[in-house]
Amino acid sequence: MTDRSQRERSTQHTGRVLSPRAWAAPVRAMSRILNADGTPRTPEPAGPDRSGVVDCALYIGGERQPGQWHYAEAREAARRERDAFVWLGLHEPDLSEMTAIAETYGLHELAVEDAVKAQQRPKLERFGEVSFLVLRTARYCEHTELTENSEVVETGQVMLFIGPDFLISVRHGDACRLAPVRADLEAKRELLRHGRWAVAYAITDRVVDHYLEVADRLEDDLDVLEADVFAPQGSGRIQRIYQMKRELVEFKRAVVPLQRPLLTLVDEINREVPAEVRRYFRDVQDHLSRTVEQVNAYDDLLNSILQARLAQVTVDQNNDMRKIAAWAAIAAVWTAFAGIYGMNFDNMPELRWTYGYPGVLAIMLAVSISLYRWFRRNGWL
Repeated sequence: MTDRSQRERSTQHTGRVLSPRAWAAPVRAMSRILNADGTPRTPEPAGPDRSGVVDCALYIGGERQPGQWHYAEAREAARRERDAFVWLGLHEPDLSEMTAIAETYGLHELAVEDAVKAQQRPKLERFGEVSFLVLRTARYCEHTELTENSEVVETGQVMLFIGPDFLISVRHGDACRLAPVRADLEAKRELLRHGRWAVAYAITDRVVDHYLEVADRLEDDLDVLEADVFAPQGSGRIQRIYQMKRELVEFKRAVVPLQRPLLTLVDEINREVPAEVRRYFRDVQDHLSRTVEQVNAYDDLLNSILQARLAQVTVDQNNDMRKIAAWAAIAAVWTAFAGIYGMNFDNMPELRWTYGYPGVLAIMLAVSISLYRWFRRNGWL
C-alpha cells in the first residue's frame, strides 16, 4: 500500500490526517522543524545517547493509534482530536530529557525535580491543570534462606503526571514494570475510553496488587522465623530478626502513606476523576487497606518475636550463670578443705592420724557428689 492510500484511509477514519513517524522521511523532517501552525519549533536540548522514553502512544476513543510517535507530535495530535490523550512512558530519565518534556507538556519545575530525583513519599499534588501522583513500588526478592544480609523487599517509584490530554509515567527501579499494564489496558477498550485517569487507575491497581503479593510472601518468612525462634534447638539469631524488621519498615513506608492520596481520588468532591473511574479506585483502596492491616499485624508480630528472642537470650545467660555458680560451689568444697589443712600449725586435729589423708579426700568427694546431685535435681546442671 502506498503512502498516499494510507493517508487517505486515515482521513476517512478520523476526519483529518494524522502524522505518525512511520511516514516518509521528508514528512518526519518537516514535522520536527515546524509546529502544527507552521511556526519554527524550539529545538530540544541535547542529551546523552540513552533515552528514557520507553513507549509513547496516542489513544483516541480508547483505541491506540498506529505508528511510532514522538512525544511532541503526539501531544499536538491529541489536542486536535476529540477524546484523545497521550500516554508517555519513561524509565529513569535524566534532567535534560525531562526538562524538554516538561516544556512540551507544561509541567511544573518542582514536580519535574521530584520525578528526576525519585526520593519522594507517596503523595498527590496539583499544579494548575496537572495532577502529580507519586507511588512507591515494591517487589518480593526470592531467597533460599533468610540471613542477616538478605534483601527481602525491593522498592522503587512510579510518578504520574496527569494532564488534560496526557499521562506521563516516570518509573524508577524494576519493582513494577508498566509494559504489562499497558498491554492489559489496551485489551480493555471500554475502560480505556475513560481516558488518562483510567491509565492512572490501572497503574495504581498493579502497584497495590504487588503490595498484596509481597505481604503474602512476608507472612511465609515470618512463619519460618517464628518457628526457628521457638524451636527447641533453633538458633533464632537476633541479626536475622532485625534485618527482617528493616525490610518490613521499608515496605511499610511504601504502603501506609498511599492511603491519603487514594482517599482524595475516591472523594466525591473530586470532580477531576470520572465517577466510573472513582469506583475502580475504591476497589484499589480496599486492597490497600487490607495490605496496611497486614503490615501493621506483621510489625506487631515481629516486635513480639524480637522481645521473645531477647527474653530467651536472658534466660540462656541466667542458665549459664547458674551452671557456673554450681560448679564453683562444688570446687569451693575442695578449696575449703585444702585451705584449712594447708595452714602451718603443729597442733591440728588428725595430723598424725594414719588414715587422715584418704578420709579427708573421701569426705570431699562425698560432699561434691551430694552437691552435684542436688544441683542436677534442681536444674542447675
